Amino acid sequence: MKKIYTLLFGLLMTWNVFAQQSPEAFLGYKMGERFTPHHRVVAYFEHLAATMPNVKLVYYGETYEHRPLFIAIASSEENMRNLDNLRTDNLRRTGLVEGTPSTQVTFNWMQYNVHGNEAVGAEAAMMTFWQMVDPSNTTSKEWLKNQVLIMDPCANPDGKDRYTMWYNQKQNNRLQPDPQSVEHFEPWPGGRPNHYMLDLNRDWAWQTQKETEQRIKLYHDWMPHLFVDFHEQGINDPFYFAPAAQPLHEQLSPFQLEFQTLYGKNTAAKFDANGWFYFTKERFDLLYPAYGDTWPTYNGAIGMTIEKGGSGRAGLGMLNALGDTVTLAERIAHTHVAGISAVEMAAKHAQKLADEFGNYFKNNSTNPRAKYKSFVIKGEQNPERVKALLNLLDKNGIQYGFAGNRSGLRGLDYSSGKSTTFSTTDKDIIVNAYQPKSVLTQVLFEPEATLQDSITYDITSWALPYSYGVQAYALETRLDAAKKYEKSAFTANAVSGKPLAYLAPWNATKHAKFLSALLNEGIRVRFAEYAFEIEGKSYPAGTLIIHRNGNQYVANYDQKVVDAANKFEISLNTSNSAFVDKGKDFGSPDVKAIVKPNVAILGGNGTSSLNFGELWYFFEQELDYPVSILEADNLGRFDLSKYHVILLPSSWGTYLNENNMKKVMDWVRNGGKLIAIENALNAFADKNGFDLSRYDTEEEKKAAEKEQKEIQNVERLEPYQERERLAISNTAAGAIYEVRMDETHPLSYGMGGKFYTLKNNGSRFSYLTNGVNAGIIPGNDAYRFGYIGNKIKPKMAKSMVYGVESQGRGQIVYMVDNPMFRSFWESGKLLMANAVFFVGQ
Repeated sequence: MKKIYTLLFGLLMTWNVFAQQSPEAFLGYKMGERFTPHHRVVAYFEHLAATMPNVKLVYYGETYEHRPLFIAIASSEENMRNLDNLRTDNLRRTGLVEGTPSTQVTFNWMQYNVHGNEAVGAEAAMMTFWQMVDPSNTTSKEWLKNQVLIMDPCANPDGKDRYTMWYNQKQNNRLQPDPQSVEHFEPWPGGRPNHYMLDLNRDWAWQTQKETEQRIKLYHDWMPHLFVDFHEQGINDPFYFAPAAQPLHEQLSPFQLEFQTLYGKNTAAKFDANGWFYFTKERFDLLYPAYGDTWPTYNGAIGMTIEKGGSGRAGLGMLNALGDTVTLAERIAHTHVAGISAVEMAAKHAQKLADEFGNYFKNNSTNPRAKYKSFVIKGEQNPERVKALLNLLDKNGIQYGFAGNRSGLRGLDYSSGKSTTFSTTDKDIIVNAYQPKSVLTQVLFEPEATLQDSITYDITSWALPYSYGVQAYALETRLDAAKKYEKSAFTANAVSGKPLAYLAPWNATKHAKFLSALLNEGIRVRFAEYAFEIEGKSYPAGTLIIHRNGNQYVANYDQKVVDAANKFEISLNTSNSAFVDKGKDFGSPDVKAIVKPNVAILGGNGTSSLNFGELWYFFEQELDYPVSILEADNLGRFDLSKYHVILLPSSWGTYLNENNMKKVMDWVRNGGKLIAIENALNAFADKNGFDLSRYDTEEEKKAAEKEQKEIQNVERLEPYQERERLAISNTAAGAIYEVRMDETHPLSYGMGGKFYTLKNNGSRFSYLTNGVNAGIIPGNDAYRFGYIGNKIKPKMAKSMVYGVESQGRGQIVYMVDNPMFRSFWESGKLLMANAVFFVGQ
């Protein structure tokens, strides 16, 4: 009997080995023959986890389209048995968990397909993970002895499947590399972004999207030492890998830079052995904090971007500029080798990776490197905005506390951009860099990043006090919290009697959410165009007035108002009289009733899918407000009279042809409201019949043209290699300006008389002559921080940034800068809500 059991056990083990299949065996086709849908990628990793003792899957959430998000973990069998202890021990290195680490295992996280149409990612991920866990691979077994490999095969499943399903429908039976063939022209919006067309690779710090928020919760459970982010670039660029380009943030540690070079040389040797082209130290810098390489870097990891040439346009194969066919199989092979190099280098340097990771947190938390060591957020001014900012700090694991009463402090005043003295109260917040998340804290609050090179891949300023519109100070000295932060309990509103009117504030995004909830319930809401006083309390313009008159037929009216306010933690005031002590009575024509607007967003060819996505996400996920999506190509067929508001996202060209422009303007003149953002303003600028102009007078225009001609005459003799540097002198890359808002205009309600705009374009428009200049840059002293070219910076003075022009019975709202940028510029959301709900009522 014992012999029989031994024989059966041997057969079972033999069967189990054969059951562990390579991607090709499991999928039934060679890697590179087709693109694999996400559900099949999931199935393959589930297969490995089910058949191998050293593989584990962790599901950490799902996408907006309900596709699963997961990581696959592999290590030695011994490490896997001790995995939770290893993970906890690693957290001790950061100081996020108390105790002293006793192990030297390194954690290597490799992420693929954060851009869905960079679809080589998931294919290469399967190949690389299999090579690491293949039972016959003795080399990988050695590498996994001192390494925990964490792989996210597809960080953006919705975008990946959008691309995969489209391509699988369009591909030819025979490989067709002709760049003009249909499979090489991905339609709008493309597979790059997620469901809401947000770029997940620029969302790490802000966590506006559920994929990012869920992933970073998991990230904080592991805190990897190495983070490798795989991408694709244009087909004519062969391959990029670390070390990164300048500008490199000054907070990078010597070892973070050293390891990038170690990895680069190791990968270069492998590519050289195969005769493959590559480049390093160009284009892809380490600065903007919300990338998949920088955010992990500011959290102690070695963050690296990998970019293979090809991307969505290449499909299964396409001719590059040299006439060579770049195939998917080739792209997989190159990306696979770059991934193997990362695993190899993590194994070879495991002890140093672990040691330096611990040193990073120890050194920075005790001796922060950057100029500003502490940050004070004033808690009494705009407390709802402060709460929103603290919520972001919580998501990022940044610690803070109450300031207490202190005086004689000195620091940089974000509002003025200058050093000043100030005092604190027990409601103010202190965030300092003497904590585990030291570097990330300093980076997110720094007024401006130090640039070794002004040619950057992204924006150069993002300071949280500006994006949230709160009063704050940056100190060069340590300032500890006087008391642990405790969130004040919200006192719920209760239905008490039948007040004549409920009064609600208007100065934060949550107030727009409250308004949306009321309108969705069919509740009529008014707003005050003038400040008023009633029963000894003062209320600013923009205050919401929910009057019983007009709502008497709403079932459970009082309960619905109170429930909505409690949901968003908004304290309501009440009044039993419409007679005010100062200002306009509630029945005044200057207390406007909000007609619930039917809203549409124009999308499709010609529109910026990213800006479109920001707007779509805002209405659906933040306001929970109904919105129609109109494709620009079909605009001529639509009945626009159904809509009160149409939003025109920024564009890459003119998507309103002559007939569509006439149709839209007829709609505006009949009472519609058009909100045009960034490049969409080009459809109106300097055109007959519109007040929008780049110059005040013809003389000013001629002087500018003369100046430009003189510059061109000089620059045409500059060396060719200086052309890129000359070009950026006409651009802006996240320059922050203080915009003076006209507090009397509905576009400015709740803004406190100013708004910090993030300028990402060189557009400049003169003050409107007949319209309302609701938001302006009055002078050059309005500039705060961030890169803006020396040719356009002087021209920003006396320019309109946000304005409203009447056309017939309707309005055009001009937004020169995008207040919704990447959905993280929080204070801009109130500006957009003003435009949608208040302007023109």
